[in-house]
Amino acid sequence: METMEPHSRFRNLRVVNAPIPRRLRTAWISDVHLGTRTSNAGTLLDFLRDYEFETLYIVGDLIDAWQMRRGIYWPQQHNDVIQKLLRKARKGTRIIYIPGNHDEMVAGFCGYYGHIAIEKNAIHLTADGRRILVMHGHELDTVVQNARWLAFAGDLGYQFLLSLNPLINFFRRRFGLGYWSLSAYAKRRVKDAVNFIGEFEAAIVRYAESYKVNAVICGHIHNAGIRQIGVVTYYNCGDWVESCSALVENFDGEMELLRFCPHDRGEVLRPAEKAHAAATSL
Repeated sequence: METMEPHSRFRNLRVVNAPIPRRLRTAWISDVHLGTRTSNAGTLLDFLRDYEFETLYIVGDLIDAWQMRRGIYWPQQHNDVIQKLLRKARKGTRIIYIPGNHDEMVAGFCGYYGHIAIEKNAIHLTADGRRILVMHGHELDTVVQNARWLAFAGDLGYQFLLSLNPLINFFRRRFGLGYWSLSAYAKRRVKDAVNFIGEFEAAIVRYAESYKVNAVICGHIHNAGIRQIGVVTYYNCGDWVESCSALVENFDGEMELLRFCPHDRGEVLRPAEKAHAAATSL
């Protein structure tokens, strides 16, 4: 496991990659997008098999109903993810499912089902007493809320960029180059995308402040990262389409951002970044 020392303003935080399997107090995953060809369900299965946790938050978009309306794609691995989650719940893991915009149909079933709870959002209390608001984040995405047709169009464009990745990386491998994601590059470099991410993070923090919390955890924008914005710490647990990341809490309340590489048999995609980066992009 490789660890980078965090900046002093980030209390109880590490960003790590190549972690060894272990038991955790809490884990957060989001944006798995089961039902699409770009979901890295196999990598998520490895994570679920190798790690045990008392509580698991699924922070939205576990299933991509938008994509499934265009055509059904449901291989065995996607079914295995659902079965593994149910098995963990039967064995005592507390699972809190917070629906996103791609699986919004689940929001109509809020309630408790054994060890599984479906909630609009949640307040998590860490081992060292910090209050954290957990939400998917689409509630503050003005495109999703006010121009739904544009959100669908944007999703189609994102899926198109993802579909180009295999072809691009086929030629890169021929020249001895490593994996590279066109869609991730576009998010990091296109001015409008960068501005949207910054505005989204600020809006999430402003919303969280009304809950009088120390931090907020979300997903939605497929951009895993950790930022201190004013008095609130912003966490984004990423996705399992490109970055394959999870946010976890140890038993002493220490938070870690774990990253996995589906393109290199689980090895590290790139070195860990320091926790005080303005926005960790995977």
